[in-house]
Amino acid sequence: MVYRDQTSMGGTGGVFLTTHWSLIEDSKSDADRSRALVGLMLDRYWKPVYFYLRRKGYDNEEAKDLTQGFFHEIVLNRGLIQRADPSQGRFRSFLLHALEHYLLDERHKQTAQKRIPKDKLVPLDTIASPVLPPVHPDMTAEESYNYGWMSALLDRVLSDVEAKCREQEMTIHWNIFNDRIVQPILQQESPPSLEAICEKYGIADRKKASNMMITVKRCFQAVLQEHVRNTVISDDQTREELQEMMQFFPKSAQPLE
Repeated sequence: MVYRDQTSMGGTGGVFLTTHWSLIEDSKSDADRSRALVGLMLDRYWKPVYFYLRRKGYDNEEAKDLTQGFFHEIVLNRGLIQRADPSQGRFRSFLLHALEHYLLDERHKQTAQKRIPKDKLVPLDTIASPVLPPVHPDMTAEESYNYGWMSALLDRVLSDVEAKCREQEMTIHWNIFNDRIVQPILQQESPPSLEAICEKYGIADRKKASNMMITVKRCFQAVLQEHVRNTVISDDQTREELQEMMQFFPKSAQPLE
């Protein structure tokens, strides 16, 4: 996948990510889902939690140890998951609140590893470790948490869009979208001209290249909305999430009229 979380989309502010409320609800009554929930939670939340801890002043190893201890408490023990209530707001906010309380408790203990046997900790190698970008020095701990949330969400969205394009034999469409929109955002540089795009991919004219890019842009927006919808419990919350996210996107990635 081309997206490597090197910067936030748009370059300013925090960004986010959540899990499916339906899976959380299922986990309350079906013990067989525990392992699936562990994998899902680690996949979607260990990066935001790690970023938050780093901005709180913990070094790399301390942050990893605390992340493991935190996931042991909320995923394996599931005490916090069982108290999650979708009517009370976004799950990521609930999780951040729990993390803040966890850190308060940890300040009265030596280390998570001494409190929990190492072989009982949630193994972070149950999922592929994502590439951890440097956290912007001006971000607060909460903004860093949100940054990790959205960067991971966008990684999944872009992976899905690329896969859809390849399945539909629209690899050139994806390459144009990637070259013209995605990579300039990640690299914080000016996008190539449509003329250069046409020459690179042997496209007849600018209009055709533009239409190909717009096709993928519509797909991106639809997939993004689908992913966001899976993290909330109502259409109103979906709109709120998307509106919040859009302020971090440049005009090239804004919704089509």
